[in-house]
Amino acid sequence: MAVNEHNDDLQDDQPQPPSRTARKREAERLQKLGERLAALSPAQLAQIPLPPELFEAVRLAQRIRDRSGRRRQLRLLGKLLRQQDPEPIQEALDRLQMRSAVAIAQHHLAERWRERLLAEGDAALSEFMAQHPTGDGQRLRQLVRAAQQELAAGKPPRAARELFRLLRQTLRED
Repeated sequence: MAVNEHNDDLQDDQPQPPSRTARKREAERLQKLGERLAALSPAQLAQIPLPPELFEAVRLAQRIRDRSGRRRQLRLLGKLLRQQDPEPIQEALDRLQMRSAVAIAQHHLAERWRERLLAEGDAALSEFMAQHPTGDGQRLRQLVRAAQQELAAGKPPRAARELFRLLRQTLRED
């Protein structure tokens, strides 16, 4: 019995290979990573550190429209990702998505300010300028008045669009 216990101790010291389920889970995770890569625009893809072979496989997956062909290509992406360290790619994708989330949040904030400025006028403008002193208050006031006049007259919202662009620029600078 002492020999058996000794053999069990030796087996516990040796690292066990990952289970079949763990390998499948990792393969699925990497295939999903490949799908995220294939969903990127060319400009976004250029920001991700990919080896040439993987970059070409992603570009090919982006061009394939046939469902089964695309599925096979995505499986190939997963296989290619298993041959690399996927962490730098994952981190670059996460950073890219974070920048997108920040840009979307700024966009929504600029939309909310534009709506408030058009509805409340000078009171909202004073509050905006207090929070963002680098903004061009005079130009903002002109655009708010012009946009309000356009809205009242039923004209196209040219000034409202320009107001939005100026708000977005001011929010970026702060």
